[in-house]
Amino acid sequence: MATPRSNRREFLKGKAAREALEVFADGFKAELPKSERTVEQATETYLLEFARDAMAVEFQVLFNASQQAGSDAAVAALDLVERLEAQLTVYRDTSEVSGINRRASETEVVVEPRLFALFQLAQQIAADTGGAYDMTSGPLSKVWGFYRRQGRMPGDDEVAETLSRVGYQKILLDEGQRTIRFSAAGIELNLGGIGKGYALDRMSELLAKEGVGDFLLHGGNSSVLACGSRAGMSGWAVGLAHPLKSGERLAEFRLHHQALGTSGSGTQYFHHQGQRYGHIIDPRTGRPAGAVLSSTVIAPSAAEADALSTAFYVGGSDLARAYCGAHPEIAAVLVTQIGAALQLEPINLADEAWTRLSD
Repeated sequence: MATPRSNRREFLKGKAAREALEVFADGFKAELPKSERTVEQATETYLLEFARDAMAVEFQVLFNASQQAGSDAAVAALDLVERLEAQLTVYRDTSEVSGINRRASETEVVVEPRLFALFQLAQQIAADTGGAYDMTSGPLSKVWGFYRRQGRMPGDDEVAETLSRVGYQKILLDEGQRTIRFSAAGIELNLGGIGKGYALDRMSELLAKEGVGDFLLHGGNSSVLACGSRAGMSGWAVGLAHPLKSGERLAEFRLHHQALGTSGSGTQYFHHQGQRYGHIIDPRTGRPAGAVLSSTVIAPSAAEADALSTAFYVGGSDLARAYCGAHPEIAAVLVTQIGAALQLEPINLADEAWTRLSD
């Protein structure tokens, strides 16, 4: 379903919000619940929505119409996403990350301050998850054909050779000089598992600075950040889609100054000799992970939620429980399958923070 585009007059009438919520219902992994798909008739409870395509997904800003001054801020936040894409993408030779990939095996490369902080966060999560999340795993996506969304079955020798060029330990960060260096040739950074969340965090900062306190941000099918509350409610309600049944939801979360990230291979996969191979690769083995159907993480920042949802998808229940045990601010829900039944495993998640809807 194509995403509708509306002008500002239609936003203020509430038309765009009605259309946007219908799109959420049809297309998002993390979707708004049915109870919030109708825009109330009172002007102060209208929901306004701005959207733009970036980073190969659609980014959306939703906020209460009582904050009409937020329209300019929403446009500025979406402009920021485009600038961040130009910096982070590996699909443009002109990006800062592409430049780092070309040069960092030969020399130290000075990094823009906010990007350097993101590298530090990614490295810390990689270390704390034993490499289940690793921003150097891009070559593995290439060898399995997922870099261009075309799956292929590589040989064992190809996988082994590619693994020799993967490993967060091969990234050297100098905080004092704010530089990055690769300790071996062939290393590549790819921020696909953390970049959209980082963009949401930066958008949130901008909106808050402009005085918009109540908003919900979406970045594609997997990343959500909520601040303040939906008009007339406590926080923002976000639904978790069923990983196997289109149009159904497994659970509903209430987010308040929190981010949510979901990882799964429901849309990118291929079959080979009767076996299904998803696009999320275990950086430790070089092969697609598959023990978990979906992994959802609630965290203080969207970058953390995104990276950890990938790590928990790869590492499963043992890793998720160990990590959340050491980080009480992180919560998770893992979805697995035993026979025909789905199993939902909540971790660090209070009963009042979520509702299970179906099997």
